[in-house]
Amino acid sequence: MLKFFKRSSTLAFGMISAIFTFVPETCFEKYILLTNYSTEANIVVNRMMTFIVVLLMSILGNALYLHFRRNVHINGHNYSIHIKYGNLFKMRKCKKVIPFDECFTTSVGSRPCDINPDSICGQYLKEHPIQDIKSLINNIQLHPAKNKSKYQSKECYTSGKLVPNGDDLLLAFAKLNEDGLGQFTREEYLECLSVLWKEIDKYYGQMNVCIPILGSGVTRIDGISLTQQELLDLIIESYKLSTYKIKVPYKLYIICKKKDNFSLNRIGETL
Repeated sequence: MLKFFKRSSTLAFGMISAIFTFVPETCFEKYILLTNYSTEANIVVNRMMTFIVVLLMSILGNALYLHFRRNVHINGHNYSIHIKYGNLFKMRKCKKVIPFDECFTTSVGSRPCDINPDSICGQYLKEHPIQDIKSLINNIQLHPAKNKSKYQSKECYTSGKLVPNGDDLLLAFAKLNEDGLGQFTREEYLECLSVLWKEIDKYYGQMNVCIPILGSGVTRIDGISLTQQELLDLIIESYKLSTYKIKVPYKLYIICKKKDNFSLNRIGETL
C-alpha cells in the first residue's frame, strides 16, 4: 500500500509541476473562492485545490492500471523477463517449456504415477501424443542420472534437462517419491532452475522462450505446496542470478494463471 501511494504521489507531483510551470497564473485568478480575501490568497487556494484534484486523479488512475494490468516487464543487463497472464499453448513464435517428471512419463490418467490430464503436461500429451519418448531422448544423447528414481527405481534424468520436440522443449522436472508423486526439496527446486537456464541457453535458438510457473500444480516442495506467488518470485530471482540468460532482443516469458491470492503487483514481496 505504501508503494502504491508513493507511486501515485510521484505521478501527481510530476503532473502538478508541469501545470504550475506552463499554465499562466491568470488562470488561477479567475475563480474567487474566498470573497473576503486578496487575489493572492485565492491563487494559493486554487493551486491547492488543483493539486488535490490531480492527486485524486493519480490515485484513481494508478488503481485502475494495477487492477487491469496483465503483464509486467523486468529488464536487466542484456536480458528481459515478461510475466503475463495467459495460456502457454496460445503463445506464438516462441519455444514452450513443457514440464514432465524426471522419468519423462507419458501415460495420462488418474493413478498417482500417471500424468494429471489437467496439468500442462497432460494437456500437451493429449494434443501431441508421444509414442516413443526414448527416441527423442536418444537423439540428443541425453544420459540418465546416476541415481535411479525413488519410484520403482526407474531410470530418470537430471531435473532441469530439456529434450527438444519441434519448437517445444520437454523438461525433466518433478522428482518422484515412492508413491510416484512429484516432490522436491527447496534446494532441489533451485538446482533444477539453475540447470534449466543453462539448457535454455543451449536450445532457445534465437527465439523467445515461454515457461509456466513451474511447480504450481501438484508438485510439493519440502512437503508443502508453495503458492504461485512464492514460486514466481523464486523463478525470477534464480534467473536474475544465473549466468545463463536469453540474450536481448529475445525474451523469457513466464505465463501465469489468474488465481486467488496472486497478483502481478506483488512480485518480489515473498522473498
